[in-house]
Amino acid sequence: MLSKLCSAALAVIGLSLVASGVKADHVLGVGDAAPGISVKKFVKGVPVSKFEKGKLYVVEFWATWCGPCKVSIPHLTDMQKKYKNVTFIGVSVFEQSQDGVVPFVKSMGDKMDYRVAMDSIPAGKDGQGGLMATHWMEASKQPGIPTAFIVGKDSKLAWIGHPMEMETVLAKVVAGKWDLKVAAAESTKKARIQAALQNLNKVIGPLMQKNDTAGALKAVDSAVAANPEIEETVASFKFNLLVQKGSEADACAYGTKLANGSLHNSTQGLNELAWNIVNPQNPHKAGGALLQLAVTAATRADVLANGKDSSIADTLATAQFAAGNKAGAIATEQRAIKNCTDPQLGVELKKSLDRFTK
Repeated sequence: MLSKLCSAALAVIGLSLVASGVKADHVLGVGDAAPGISVKKFVKGVPVSKFEKGKLYVVEFWATWCGPCKVSIPHLTDMQKKYKNVTFIGVSVFEQSQDGVVPFVKSMGDKMDYRVAMDSIPAGKDGQGGLMATHWMEASKQPGIPTAFIVGKDSKLAWIGHPMEMETVLAKVVAGKWDLKVAAAESTKKARIQAALQNLNKVIGPLMQKNDTAGALKAVDSAVAANPEIEETVASFKFNLLVQKGSEADACAYGTKLANGSLHNSTQGLNELAWNIVNPQNPHKAGGALLQLAVTAATRADVLANGKDSSIADTLATAQFAAGNKAGAIATEQRAIKNCTDPQLGVELKKSLDRFTK
């Protein structure tokens, strides 16, 4: 499933969802003044033309074609209802055609219950060259969508990241307990990591096109040796390469290290690790040790998500089934379907359940 592809892997293998080639010396980050609101029009909610001092905003970037964006939309709606004094704005970017935006928003109805706008695209530009895409996403070198920006009461960026990881931060910002200096330092570190990933991407891209898994692994190891800061970010991608290569023992050892170490409290990281093992599209079928690792990692991710994330539960069910636990897989998949709020994901979950019950 698209939602299970990690942003790190997308960035490394050249599938970033944003335009590259930003030439500005400064990378837009936490602590900087928020760029202006340059949208074509608001298609839902009261229009916002500028950020007012003393008010909090969330500006989230999405697209009609983006699967993970569709998953995060109901979550954003829940947060808008919870934090009524925060103005949420969803901006559609990177569209091949903006004709589908209004019908999409209408089809979402109350599930997308916050302000929604379309990017302003200058004459002669395509969706990649929209003003919001350029001034926000490209300027901050964000690797993909969905991405959310919290704008503080001082009209400065307080946080940048995935909307599904925003609520804890937003609660602190609302309560006035967010340390902007610490956040800015972390943002600068992320910018360094992103720059290193972009350099690695230039090497990895051609190797992946040639299916040179061994060469890609060597390139990743060399990049990590030169810049240890990127290891956690590329770990899942490296693990996937080991699985694809069929290096069962190496993959199991490295995956176990990740599951017990840097990814132990990362819900999405553990989910991606497990999915990299049990993805039906993998050229090499995992053996018993790897399958058990997948079950362990997915179980931990499911616990961290309180059993309420349907995509993670689907990963766990798939791992359980692959490991021979048919009854467990069926029960977990049924729970995933029960908790699912996204119709498109629900269709895929039912297909999985049908496969398990045959």
